[in-house]
Amino acid sequence: VQLQASGGGLVQAGGSLKLSCVVLGRSFSSYDMGWFRQGPGKELELIATIRSNDSKTDYTDSVKGRFTISRDTSKNTIILQMNSLKPEDTGVYYCAAKTAAGGSYDSWGQGTLVTVSS
Repeated sequence: VQLQASGGGLVQAGGSLKLSCVVLGRSFSSYDMGWFRQGPGKELELIATIRSNDSKTDYTDSVKGRFTISRDTSKNTIILQMNSLKPEDTGVYYCAAKTAAGGSYDSWGQGTLVTVSS
């Protein structure tokens, strides 16, 4: 399965961006999906997840209340809506999929850069 992420860019603090991740090749309805980010000089961090069976979402504390992960099944796409952006949200954002039940994230998109200016 291939993932293609898009939507990054430069935005001022307090602004919004919407990231998209298209899953190519197969329906993603059975995949748990996640968004990761890696800030400058920081480790890769899992920031948002959505489960395949019930679409339950979860977020790391630093983005709760500001980011929303969702599915658009008609477009085989995962969305990350990011509001009230802060400079510390700057980084490369990756979408990923767990293609095997109970497994780890094993399919990754190419990353999209988000830069938040103060």
